[in-house]
Amino acid sequence: MYQSLIGIISSSSETPIAFSTDYLVIAGGGASENSYSGGGGAGGYRASSLSIATLSNYTVTIGAGGATNSSGSNSVFSSITSTGGGVGTGASAGATGGSGGGSQAAAGGVGTSGQGNAGATGATFNGNNYSAGGGGGASAAGAVGTSTSDSNSTGGAGGAGSASSITGTSVTRAGGGGGGASRSFTGSGDPKGAGGAGGGGTGGSLVGSTFTNPTAGTANTGGGGGGTTAGMNGATGGSGIVILKYPDTRTITIGAGLTGSTAAPSGGFKITTITAGTGNVSFA
Repeated sequence: MYQSLIGIISSSSETPIAFSTDYLVIAGGGASENSYSGGGGAGGYRASSLSIATLSNYTVTIGAGGATNSSGSNSVFSSITSTGGGVGTGASAGATGGSGGGSQAAAGGVGTSGQGNAGATGATFNGNNYSAGGGGGASAAGAVGTSTSDSNSTGGAGGAGSASSITGTSVTRAGGGGGGASRSFTGSGDPKGAGGAGGGGTGGSLVGSTFTNPTAGTANTGGGGGGTTAGMNGATGGSGIVILKYPDTRTITIGAGLTGSTAAPSGGFKITTITAGTGNVSFA
C-alpha cells in the first residue's frame, strides 16, 4: 500500500516538458456557385513553429472543403487558425477567405494577410460576361478572365499555391480554382481557366453546345473548386490538412474524432499528418 501511494504521488507531480513543433495548417478551399462563377479561393495557408508541451491537450480541426455555393471551413492546431477559402461567385463580389474567391461580373474576394491572396474578376464583351476570374492561391492572386470577342474568351487561372518540405518532400498545396468561360462559337484554344498549382480545380466551359464541367479542389490540399458557366453546378473545394513535425523523443496520441498517421522517425524527427475530423492531440 505504501509503494502504491508513492507511485500516485510520483505520477501526479510529473513536470511538463516544452519543445518546438513545426506545423503546416491549411483550411478547406472555397467552392464555386452554380451557373456562372469565378473559381473558389484556396484555404488559408499557415506554416511556422510553435512551442508546446507534454501533459497537455491541443485541439486539431481539419476544415472541410466548401460545398457548392459555400466557402471552405477553418482548420485549427492549438492557437493557430487558418481561414477557409472564399466561394467563387457570379454577379456579386467574390467571397473573402484565406484566399478570396473569383467572380464573373464583380470584384474578386480579398484574401487574409499572411494566409493567401485575392481572387480576380471576369471580363465582358459587348455587355456579355463570357469569362470569370480565378480564385486566389497561397502564393499568388487569381488571374483576370479575358474576352476579346464572342468567340475568344478564357477564364482566369487560379492563383498558385505554396510549397512545403515539412514531410521531407516538397509538395505544393492551396491553389485557387480556375474561372469558368463560354464562347458562342468554337474559337481557338481551351477557354476554361486552369486550376492553380497545388490542388486548384479547373474551371468549366461551354463552347457552342459542348459543356465541360468544372473540377473540384483536391482533397487535403485546401484547393479551390473550379468556376462555372451556364447550366453547370458549382465544384466543391478541397479539404484541409494539418501536418506536425516534432522531435523523435516525443510520442503523439491522436485522439478520437481525428484521422491521422505518424511516419517512421527520420533525421531526429517524427511527422504526423492529420487529414480529417476534430479532436485533441497530446504528447508524451
